[in-house]
Amino acid sequence: MLTVRARDDLARIAHPRTPWLEPRIGPDGQPALDVLIVGGGQSGIAIASGLLRAMVTNILVVDRAPSGQEGPWLTFARMHTLRSPKDYTGPDLDLPSLGYQAWHEARYGVAHWQALEQISRHDWAVYLGWVRDTVGVPLRNETAVVDIVPASNGLLAVTLSNGAMKYARKVVLATGQDGAGVWWMPDFVAALPVGFRAHAADPIDFAALRGRRVAVLGAGASAFDNAALALEAGAVEVVLFCRRPEPQVVQPYRWLTFAGFLRHVSELDDAWRWRFMSHIMRMREGFPQATYDRCARHPTFRLRTGTSWTSARRVGDAVEIQTSKGPFKADFLICGTGVEMDFSQRPELSRLAGNIARWSDRYQPPPEERDERLARFPYLAADFSLLPRQPGLTDWMADIHMFNIASTMSFGPSGSSINAMTTSVPKLVSGLTRGLFKGDLERYWQSLKQYDVPQAVLHR
Repeated sequence: MLTVRARDDLARIAHPRTPWLEPRIGPDGQPALDVLIVGGGQSGIAIASGLLRAMVTNILVVDRAPSGQEGPWLTFARMHTLRSPKDYTGPDLDLPSLGYQAWHEARYGVAHWQALEQISRHDWAVYLGWVRDTVGVPLRNETAVVDIVPASNGLLAVTLSNGAMKYARKVVLATGQDGAGVWWMPDFVAALPVGFRAHAADPIDFAALRGRRVAVLGAGASAFDNAALALEAGAVEVVLFCRRPEPQVVQPYRWLTFAGFLRHVSELDDAWRWRFMSHIMRMREGFPQATYDRCARHPTFRLRTGTSWTSARRVGDAVEIQTSKGPFKADFLICGTGVEMDFSQRPELSRLAGNIARWSDRYQPPPEERDERLARFPYLAADFSLLPRQPGLTDWMADIHMFNIASTMSFGPSGSSINAMTTSVPKLVSGLTRGLFKGDLERYWQSLKQYDVPQAVLHR
């Protein structure tokens, strides 16, 4: 049985096994957590697994979603399969028996794996749940973090959505694509009644779009996925608007998936980090052939390139959109327009949002490389922790580590990328254990001086 084998493998590589942390006591008189991980998706599971292997066992993962609904895979991820190649490893952290291939072969057989082209997103969600249970990740569902403040004894006080308080030495924000801001759409679209528009990450009743005209803004993979679902639901017309002359079909994340880049781009100086990542992020992620074909096979699908939206207003039971090439009428709008980086929109960051250092605070690129959107990304320390714009004001942010889409400019693919998990998660875990160790140096020094366990008995 694969679960038994994976647990046996985990036991075989459990070195060093020595417990090394003593819990700090919180203001409530109870032992505080060493690490609280916010987000129980693939990143949160992998981080927790890495910490458990490092004998950091006093941890908790919280996720706002119900059990089994963590991450995007069964909610707003609307593709049929993952876009990553099937042989990319990730949450297994280099343990073959914990990898997706081992799980797939145990479930469907070796021949099925060999014939498989892409991993089903539904299978990926089930696999992640299996990893979580096999490793023994402590997860509390339907629990969000609504506030973080400094507490005594070098701890953070974390308020949960149920009103409970947790104290922790370290907090990791493994909060996915929107973890440092909000899903964004143009103001004139957001001003429309909810029944006329949605973001691609919103719950959408696609069955209700049958017989209706749908306009989609954006030409990324998720925009095409939503257009496809509307077409498959029976929309009478779906028009996807791309402001570029041609959609982005080159996938830069395929280029960068090699050990040198994934391991070391975060170690480059600011000029090189910015040069690489701003080029990649401005390109944005391309979509695969199957994603386009899923839309193009419908005669009611149209792609309008070189066309942006400038305004929108409700006209009876429809919406009239003003575009750069004239007006267009639709019954429902879907915005595949990504995320706005805005720390003030995150309750867990609201107390320190104004003092989080951004790339614009630390580096000014040459004019041809400037990008206001990317300049708003946080400028993170080597352990993924937040840095202050003004030292001395909110220095406690050094114990908050950001492992989501916002870590991309500082670390390259990391907090929201399967292809980078094997390098980025160990790097974060090492940063966490480094901070926990250095925070208790005096205790370790005293322990060493008092250590007197003989290794041999001398016969005289």
